[in-house]
Amino acid sequence: MAAQQVGTFKEFCPLYSILNAIPAKVQKGFRSILVYLTALDANSDFIAVGSSIGMLYLYCRHTSQMKKYSLEGKTESISVVKLLSCFDDLVAVGTVSGRVAVFQLVSPLPGRNKQLRRFDVLGVHKSNINALAWSPNGMKLFSGDDRGKIIQSDLDFDKGSCNPSLILEEPSSVVQLDYSQKVLLVSTSQRCLLFYTEEKAVKQVGTQPRKSNGKYGACFTPGLCKQSDLKLFASRPGLRLWKSDVHGYVQSTFILKDMLSKGLEPFELYPRLENSNQDRFVLSEKHFGLMYCFLYEGWVLSWDEYSIYIIDTVNQAVIGGLESSGDIVSVSCTNNEIFFLKGDREIIRISNMPEGALSASLHSPFRAHTPVFIEDGKHHIGTLSEIKENDQIDVQSIKTEKIQLCAIEDEESLVDQATDLKSRTCSLSTDQVKSRSSSINSIDSGFSLTATAEPVSPSNGQRPASQRFSIISNEEFEQELVVKSMKVKKKKKKRHGNHFFLCGTEHIYTSVSYK
Repeated sequence: MAAQQVGTFKEFCPLYSILNAIPAKVQKGFRSILVYLTALDANSDFIAVGSSIGMLYLYCRHTSQMKKYSLEGKTESISVVKLLSCFDDLVAVGTVSGRVAVFQLVSPLPGRNKQLRRFDVLGVHKSNINALAWSPNGMKLFSGDDRGKIIQSDLDFDKGSCNPSLILEEPSSVVQLDYSQKVLLVSTSQRCLLFYTEEKAVKQVGTQPRKSNGKYGACFTPGLCKQSDLKLFASRPGLRLWKSDVHGYVQSTFILKDMLSKGLEPFELYPRLENSNQDRFVLSEKHFGLMYCFLYEGWVLSWDEYSIYIIDTVNQAVIGGLESSGDIVSVSCTNNEIFFLKGDREIIRISNMPEGALSASLHSPFRAHTPVFIEDGKHHIGTLSEIKENDQIDVQSIKTEKIQLCAIEDEESLVDQATDLKSRTCSLSTDQVKSRSSSINSIDSGFSLTATAEPVSPSNGQRPASQRFSIISNEEFEQELVVKSMKVKKKKKKRHGNHFFLCGTEHIYTSVSYK
């Protein structure tokens, strides 16, 4: 496997388009109220931001438009938001008083929802909502609060109903929720457990209790699998990670304290004038926090109020992170992007590509894991044994290929031109076809349009394909090929008595140039 350098994760540009669309203050009567950003979630379509005035701001990444949704009633701060893209686009919102609301968004696509609808879960939670989790089809929403109550809300969008029910109650506050294959993963400040929604059974992850309570999270590994194949990662005190199966048996323990004590490659943030003179927060002790699976198989992202870490559990390496930051309010990751909310109103995007330069392969849910190792302070793709088989390593950055899409009408016109060319070729003589095929296929003249053409050989004055390709240099190969199509005039038919005949024969040429 060839070695390729992994791109550096950094902030390419501040998200001014989002921040400028959210007001810094609002007028309520005679008072001017400051607007603080309190919650964040993101996917490939939207960025959802909760605020201290009970307003949800939803930014569409395709149209660059911001919309706002009000919870109505009492103004209260939003504590958590959760997006879901399935048949309809859904947003769940939790507040500090225990209110949960679901917005079913309007979609311009045919057969999708055409009217904004809101569903409220009232009278169940009495304290701050800390965590939300969707089922993949959007029919179930799980919510957990400060008092350890976990509510399952069954949604029926056709009937317009929402039926909440208490399914579990823990003695400590809920930190994080995740749901997959009819199993709810619950992480509280005291322990991590698995709740089987059909059997109504509970199993604890691991047998050893935590040495100390804290905001330690857990998440399932993504992938299409059955329930028995589910795996999960759970953070533990002392910079440790557990990898467990769906029955709660711990399969691996990753101790990363020594690795993180050596330092890590920090995220490069865009320089800010207001933060240039501020001192960094000094961490007395490092901790893992909430957990998310990120980008590759075996990669996990952990964050708390002071730090963010990207860990490769397969190679037991730290890919990057952010330490001694402080004031990290919320973190969300999607594909190869990390969004986090810092301070009162600062949204930061971390990625190895600029906004809008995502490769299509990054959006695939079947993304295969590629091992990563560290050598000379750089992250390389491929196992160390595979890399060292080659004496010389040419590390190059990943090249992407631009694909230009054409409209359906243009595609049909191209098909008509190809059909027209085929019909005229069949009506010509063999000599004419030979001369025309040599002009059209000027790059590779070893292919002819008809089966009657003579095979290409060195005796005909032409080199074989293997010899021609072997003399192409790397510089010529990397040149950009530009193909320009020319308009072709339609055949004109003239009537002569009772007979038709073709007036002239148009040739089709394709101009090829190199840049």
